[in-house]
Amino acid sequence: SSPLAEGLRSHLSESDLARLGSARVGIAGAGGLGSNVAALLVRSGVRQLLIVDGDTVEPSNLNRQHYWPEDLGRPKVLALRDRLLGLEPALDLETRQEWLTPASAPDLFQGCSIVVEALDGAALKADLCSALLSAGFYVIAASGLGGCGLPPMTIRRLGKNFVCVGDFTTAADQAAPPLAPRVVQAAALHADAVLEKILGKWEGGVGRVEAAGGGGDEGHGGDAARARERAA
Repeated sequence: SSPLAEGLRSHLSESDLARLGSARVGIAGAGGLGSNVAALLVRSGVRQLLIVDGDTVEPSNLNRQHYWPEDLGRPKVLALRDRLLGLEPALDLETRQEWLTPASAPDLFQGCSIVVEALDGAALKADLCSALLSAGFYVIAASGLGGCGLPPMTIRRLGKNFVCVGDFTTAADQAAPPLAPRVVQAAALHADAVLEKILGKWEGGVGRVEAAGGGGDEGHGGDAARARERAA
């Protein structure tokens, strides 16, 4: 048993740890969102991850992504794998160094109960979410995380299998650059939504009150349409 696993037993029941350990989570992208989501999930007890990204670590990534100077030039998925296994050696961790497309994603993430969308580019994000939702995946996406001092971020349940986090307003670009505080905040909301889906919801002074469910019964088609609308 690792020090992390021992520490988690101070906070979570064995049944909760078993639920976290049995969930397989896919992460589409290993940049500012994906790398931080992965680290947060491992720290929270998730033990099965599939991470897909074709990029390498560059100096411009170090301001917000879960990498160190010694990772420069390495494939992101391999550098992140080493970081995560250093934290929890018992991970069931699969990485794929390849660029995701909406056509390839459903096959790549087969076996994942949840997929975190953590890509760049509004059109690609929307198309990937639409493809995954149409294939029946539970998808957690992000929209609006640039700059600083901007609208508060929230979690919105947009359909039975579709959750989105962010401020839904501020794209990360030259006008509102991707800075660590809001990027990591969005990653934390991503991870929180994953944990809610696996464990249910807690309420202060009450305990767990409900499991994560849907925001409607319109099915995968409605969720896919909403994913496309997020980029419109």
